[in-house]
Amino acid sequence: MSKLSEAFQPFSAVIVTGGSSGIGKSFIELLAKLHPDLRFCNLSRREPAIKIRGLRLNHFPCDLSQPAAIGRAAGEVAAFLGQVAPTGRLLLINNSGFGAYGRFPAPNLGHQLEMLDVNIRGLVDLTGRMLPLLQARGGAIINVASTAAFQPTPYLATYGASKAFVLHWSLALNEELRGTGVRALAVCPGPTTTDFSRRAGLQSGSVSPALSMTCEQVVEASLRALAAGRSQVVTGWKNRVTAFVGSKLPKPLVARAAAKVLARYQAKQVGK
Repeated sequence: MSKLSEAFQPFSAVIVTGGSSGIGKSFIELLAKLHPDLRFCNLSRREPAIKIRGLRLNHFPCDLSQPAAIGRAAGEVAAFLGQVAPTGRLLLINNSGFGAYGRFPAPNLGHQLEMLDVNIRGLVDLTGRMLPLLQARGGAIINVASTAAFQPTPYLATYGASKAFVLHWSLALNEELRGTGVRALAVCPGPTTTDFSRRAGLQSGSVSPALSMTCEQVVEASLRALAAGRSQVVTGWKNRVTAFVGSKLPKPLVARAAAKVLARYQAKQVGK
């Protein structure tokens, strides 16, 4: 971990979305251990409950489905960093996102559209607003995608497509940023022990623990990939196999196979 700690010493601040739970919270916890002097700016509806002595965490309440809220929070973060951390590299972690299980448009069309607002538009919006500051100071962007990005995902259709956007947009952005002092990394976790399943409409345990990773494992793999200068990381060897197969076979065939697998979760939905 010492080499990983050294890689983040040039950074002075981290901006993270959805740091109140799951992968976002784990990013704050691990980075705080690697670099205790880091300033953290969390954008989410709820304030993170993290008990780390000396943690420099500031919460900026923000509904990431609302453009006005993102604009206001981005301005507040920029002004705050100008005062408390005016120098040093910046790390932007676009982590917020959610899904919905079932036949489109279940549970309702509004939920599906809000998913696109958070998973895609909010990520692009915040990145665009913070990019001039990152380019002025140097830094990196981590965008949390998913292994769902590599294939069509029936019963998670909108979610999977939104993560495909995140993956491809991140890779393209990284190429555009070459030579600017800023890099982008697309992180593609598989099943992870977070609140994702509950919000998507699945009971806890719908996915076998043998196929899941902890948030801490995902975050450590992500930070190691960023330190190594990579532009994409699929966390866990099982997920890498799944992503490879899903990306190489004909998409109609993969969609049919995925539908058969994902349809099995219907009986495990909350309330079923």
